[in-house]
This record gives sequence, C-alpha cells and structure tokens, in this order.
Amino acid sequence: MKKIALFIDVQNIYYTCREAYQRQFNYRKLWQQLSAQGEIVSAIAYAIHRGDDGQLKFQDALRHIGFELKLKPFIQRSDGSAKGDWDVGITIDVLEMAPEVDTIILLSGDGDFALLLDKIRQKYAIEAEVYGVPSLTAKSLMDAATRFTPITPDLLL
Repeated sequence: MKKIALFIDVQNIYYTCREAYQRQFNYRKLWQQLSAQGEIVSAIAYAIHRGDDGQLKFQDALRHIGFELKLKPFIQRSDGSAKGDWDVGITIDVLEMAPEVDTIILLSGDGDFALLLDKIRQKYAIEAEVYGVPSLTAKSLMDAATRFTPITPDLLL
C-alpha cells in the first residue's frame, strides 16, 4: 500500500479558495479521497493561531479528521502588516518525511516550494503532488510537481 504524507499550508488554501470561489476547502473530502489511494502516515496542517472561536472550531475539526496541527501565533507588525509564514517549517518537515513515504502531497499555491519538490523528487525518487487553485498557484510549483491536482468546486464546502 502506498504511504502518503500530507502537508497543508492552511492560510494559502483558505485565501486562494476564498478568492477564487468564495468558498472553503473541504478537508474531510480530501482525506477520504487520499485514504482511497493509500495509507496516510502523516498529515500536518500549518496554521496561524488567532484564538477566536471560529478558528478554534476549525482546528478541532481538522484534529477530528486526523490532522496534526502546527500553530504559530498571529503577529501584527507596527506598520499594520501581518506575519505568519510556515514555509521553513513545512520545508523541514517535508525533508524529514520524504525518505519514509512513497508520495508527498502539498496543498499550497506558493512557488517557493518548487525547489523543495524538485529536491525530494531527485533525492528520493518519490512522487510529489500539489493541490492548488489553478489560477492562484505558481507555475513553477505546478511544473515541479509529479502531478498537479486543481482544487475545483467538488473539493469545496
């Protein structure tokens, strides 16, 4: 059975689905689809923690599905911009998990991850799949993936 490790850039998926479709991503449906393809040995959702009720319910729902949550505090800068980026954390976890699995699945549209996918595909000869909103996913990331799966309305709530 194929071993799958799943990594979700929650902020990226939230904002791209909202921008493209005005809807939210259906994590339970994704889990069901991927479970049919193999064994999910690791599933980590990376999010920013603001601590409001809606967000806490969402985090509980993800845990209930089977995700491990990694949270960073929301940081508001003095100029009004916000900081909350998991790119380095996701990269480290993917590099650590890659030798253990057959497939890495990344949910993000962030082109910064293209180099990471190139690296793990070359070094470990594994599949690297990307799920993203087609119009908001970097071409470099799509090109680096073994397979790009567009997030379409059937994967939304």
